Amino acid sequence: MTKIMLVCSAGMSTSLLVTKMSAAAVKNNLEANIFAVAEADAKKHFDDVDVVLLGPQVRFLLGKMKELLEPKGIPVDVINGIDYGMMNGEKVLNQALGLMEMAKGE
Repeated sequence: MTKIMLVCSAGMSTSLLVTKMSAAAVKNNLEANIFAVAEADAKKHFDDVDVVLLGPQVRFLLGKMKELLEPKGIPVDVINGIDYGMMNGEKVLNQALGLMEMAKGE
């Protein structure tokens, strides 16, 4: 099962995106555990995720998160602002899956 963590300011603004990403995963027959957390709680999940996506509002965390997660083989990136604003679950899911593929290929 693929585990995707979304990080935002309070963990609330991404809840709709999680729902849309989960629906896209089901549509594509992908077993995925997609969840959102507040930035303060993100570290609690570092040992149990495959990929981390940051909400655009916390893009300032990218360098710090990469420093902590990339040595563990966990890719991190910022969600595309347009996809986030449009709550495009399919595109954000594909972004996460693409990051995982790139990390495996390195």
